[in-house]
Amino acid sequence: MDQSNRPTHGGNLVWAASLAGCPVNQILDFSASINPLGLGSGVISALQQHLLDIDKYPTPGYLELRQALAKHLQVSPEWILPGNGAAELLTWAGRELAQYQTILPTPAFNDYGRALQAFSAPVTTMPLVDQQGTWLDLEQILDNPVIPTRAALLLNNPHNPSGALWTTETLLPLLDRFSLVVVDESFMDFVSPSQSLIPWVEKYDNLVVISSLTKFYSLPGLRLGYCVAHPDRLARWQSWRDPWAVNRLAEVAGIAALNDQEFIDRTWNWYNYYQPKLFTGLQQVPNLEVYPSAANFFLLRTVQPFTMVQAKLLQQFQIFARDCMSFPELGAYYGRVALKSEAENQRLLTALTEICA
Repeated sequence: MDQSNRPTHGGNLVWAASLAGCPVNQILDFSASINPLGLGSGVISALQQHLLDIDKYPTPGYLELRQALAKHLQVSPEWILPGNGAAELLTWAGRELAQYQTILPTPAFNDYGRALQAFSAPVTTMPLVDQQGTWLDLEQILDNPVIPTRAALLLNNPHNPSGALWTTETLLPLLDRFSLVVVDESFMDFVSPSQSLIPWVEKYDNLVVISSLTKFYSLPGLRLGYCVAHPDRLARWQSWRDPWAVNRLAEVAGIAALNDQEFIDRTWNWYNYYQPKLFTGLQQVPNLEVYPSAANFFLLRTVQPFTMVQAKLLQQFQIFARDCMSFPELGAYYGRVALKSEAENQRLLTALTEICA
């Protein structure tokens, strides 16, 4: 099978189906870390109610969406900027970071590289994993005398692709060390809110927190994220971008999602039960190492190249797991799988056990 044009993001079902030799709708997708519970009833109702609103421009300033986010995050609305997914907001973070020498712990979400390169930002990468596959503490790599005085830091928490969570006690001292700290918290909704740096934004004007509503609320097709930062910084970002970055349907879906407490509680109940259960199941697969994760995905390391495991999963079981070829520090023996429903998780475990054994 032709494996050219290997995807750099999860969720490329057309590529997966071509490798599996089956229709797209037969692929069981473990490559994209999206809440498998689907859309909440409140979101579906809001989309149906506002479908004909697409003949109108989005609300200027997105006040109602910012108010819903402010209530959810316990921060003032003027400190929030909605965006066309976290990826769009990372673009403007890249423009800010270009003013500094940016320290980037790697492996990292590959869109960071795109955002930084777009503005020719000077970057120093610092590997989190050595050649033997040993993962280092964040403090170890940042306790480095070569880091210049005027430097910025870009990282995600929980970390993608390892799922590791850095505590606020670990991250807060970095705000005094770096001129600008941008933290991507796109998977933080699956973690205790006490570990978010959002409550500290109003105290540190050099802190920027970017997050996504698409993972937890299962809205990747609508593209919706937000940034929490000083209002002056957000006004500057707004002046740089399209005045209507968030479309009308994403706007109403986001408001409905944030107000759907039943869906939030149901997701937490599912997650708290099935996340550790899948971890235990993966630990029992022969010839496979699974790393502890605070997020709704797990990083795997296999004895045979994971690209071979991926191909066998697709061709024999129509299961799509993500390889880590887009993370140069990891390479061929690493893969990543998302958390899904109990039956789907079991289907994955059965397939991996047969292939890896």
